[in-house]
Amino acid sequence: MLYLHDVWVNWFEGEENGYSVCYFHEWRKDDGIELLDQVPLLYITSGLYNYIENDMHDLPESLLNAIHKRAYIRKGHERSVLDYAAVVTDGEEIIAFDTIGYQIPIRKSRLIPRQEQLVYDMIKKTKPQSFGFDDESYEKEYHMLSMAPELVFGLTRRERQLKQLLMIALDQLRTTNNIEELRYWLTEWDPKQYPYIRYMDEEKVWNTLYEGVKDGWSEGHEELCEKLIKGQPFLEKMWEVENGQKQNASKQK
Repeated sequence: MLYLHDVWVNWFEGEENGYSVCYFHEWRKDDGIELLDQVPLLYITSGLYNYIENDMHDLPESLLNAIHKRAYIRKGHERSVLDYAAVVTDGEEIIAFDTIGYQIPIRKSRLIPRQEQLVYDMIKKTKPQSFGFDDESYEKEYHMLSMAPELVFGLTRRERQLKQLLMIALDQLRTTNNIEELRYWLTEWDPKQYPYIRYMDEEKVWNTLYEGVKDGWSEGHEELCEKLIKGQPFLEKMWEVENGQKQNASKQK
């Protein structure tokens, strides 16, 4: 068993997709960085790595048994054992995970560049393990609230968060089954469609709106998002957090 020591982690909890687990250059000052005093390092097959990085399903039992109570976290002078935590790599990408006692990777983190290089050096003379995982029977499913990677590639951390927020708001709008409301928001998004919108049925209006907003990120996306979430305290709070980050970034320039 290979081990890493003194590993800095920035846990992203409940993130299903790897693109939401930020790389070091996107870490923020107010992120809760923790120190793993010791953590197992596993060199695994690409299929198993993708399963861990991009989903939240039960991990192979043999993998869990191999890492059981072998990781320790340090807080001040206290050193506590973690039930199931490890750093895994397929030889290209690297991610740390902690199940917080469950059997799924609840928390995930990237490593700092220096420790990533150490991982590559440590696995040079080893071979990847599959732990009995059958990647042929596994297929990742994407949907509106779990966007395909190509819909978020190239976006900043803030833009990804706001796009996720927009998708939550659109999902809520979709479930209202209110065609007049859908027509209103399509007009807000694309006023040029106005002469044609009244002739569209609900499905057509929805598809036109979703197909219009699903790619990229722009000022238009941001304006639509801000308007859609008004009056929804939880979503407004998420908006305020991300726009606080934008203001902080502007001050630092």
